[in-house]
Amino acid sequence: MKISTGALVSRIIKGKDFWKIMEDNDAEFEERSVSEYLAELCQTYDMLPEHVIIKAQLDRTYGHQIFNGTRNPSRDKLLQIALGFGLTLKETQTLLKIAGKSMLYAKIKRDAVCIYAISHKMGIMELQDMLISVDVPLLGEG
Repeated sequence: MKISTGALVSRIIKGKDFWKIMEDNDAEFEERSVSEYLAELCQTYDMLPEHVIIKAQLDRTYGHQIFNGTRNPSRDKLLQIALGFGLTLKETQTLLKIAGKSMLYAKIKRDAVCIYAISHKMGIMELQDMLISVDVPLLGEG
């Protein structure tokens, strides 16, 4: 059974033998790659990568490279993909976390706009218009 992140942090802090902690908690560590998670999302949402790439307004070749794991996308490209899928905020945060990118943080104005757009199932252009209106960098400029 999976334990909470807080419980895992506690085990790491209190542990005396790092390698024993790693061995005992091996099942708790995230192992999925971005491309594996995107494949799961394609199944969940019954979408083809091509359709997500179009909705995310990504270059076709670059988008497919992200989906097949040959390109390491920026945080902004992942946010575009999240909008292309119509992901929930939780799914978006998971995607960012798996990719090793910072999750959206509500006290950062640009992130707050992204949170709102994702939560309200907005498209890329609607998000970009909102980013302009609050005078923060557009996706692709951040």
